[in-house]
Amino acid sequence: MAQFAIEIDDADVGRVLTAIAINYSRPAQIPNPDFDPDAEVLVDEMIDNPETMAQFANRIVRQFLSEHVAAYELNAARQAAVDAANTSVNINDPAL
Repeated sequence: MAQFAIEIDDADVGRVLTAIAINYSRPAQIPNPDFDPDAEVLVDEMIDNPETMAQFANRIVRQFLSEHVAAYELNAARQAAVDAANTSVNINDPAL
């Protein structure tokens, strides 16, 4: 399988990850799947997001690439269908 890699200066990694996290609304905390308000022993309702900012950014970049491939291919298929469509119609008036 091919790999697509980018390099980010060490000094900029935090800025890049923070920007992606903020721009794509990564929550710092998520609902705790073990939370049960009726349980005898209560656990926190929210927990720290187990998906790191680096994992989140990687997922968002992969999603971005996938969405752009899909958009391009759908537009190309749509245009090919339009180009291939026979839209000429011969309509005669039998009274003439």
